[in-house]
Amino acid sequence: MSTTSKKVCLFGDFGVGKTSLIRQFVEDQFSDEYLSTVGVKISRKSVDVPKQDLYNKQNLQLIIWDIEGSNKFKAVAQNYFQGSKGAVIVGDVTQPETLNHLQEHIQSFLNVNPKSYIVVALNKSDMIAAEYLEKMRQMYQFEQSNVLDTYLTSAKTGKNVDEIFKALANRLI
Repeated sequence: MSTTSKKVCLFGDFGVGKTSLIRQFVEDQFSDEYLSTVGVKISRKSVDVPKQDLYNKQNLQLIIWDIEGSNKFKAVAQNYFQGSKGAVIVGDVTQPETLNHLQEHIQSFLNVNPKSYIVVALNKSDMIAAEYLEKMRQMYQFEQSNVLDTYLTSAKTGKNVDEIFKALANRLI
């Protein structure tokens, strides 16, 4: 089984749960303790991706760049996007202003990587009543062909965390 490496950026506004999503995906852990990312933190995780013939798998090492979410950092963040094949853009369902910035984040990433793929994660979905969630997910579907899908995620419960990275990995192979 061959191994390929691909860079994936994970970003969004301050405090939306980016680091928690990565920690849940890479280490199967969650902590309520808030840790602010300064600059960028790089994590790695290998995933097996089925090949076209369905009998073989390919190993893909995701090199995940957790990019700081502060507004003053936005100009520098674009430098970190260089060479990325995919992105997970994160908003917090409990903070509507972070959802209003998703389109801007998508555009910033595509300006640097127009042929890359994006998955949108509406995080902290465990904190909102279930009857609102699907409507919220439908409100944040994006028209760009590069945007694969929008997922309701929870770093705390693990809901759809593996799915967002696997959806991206399947397109990166």
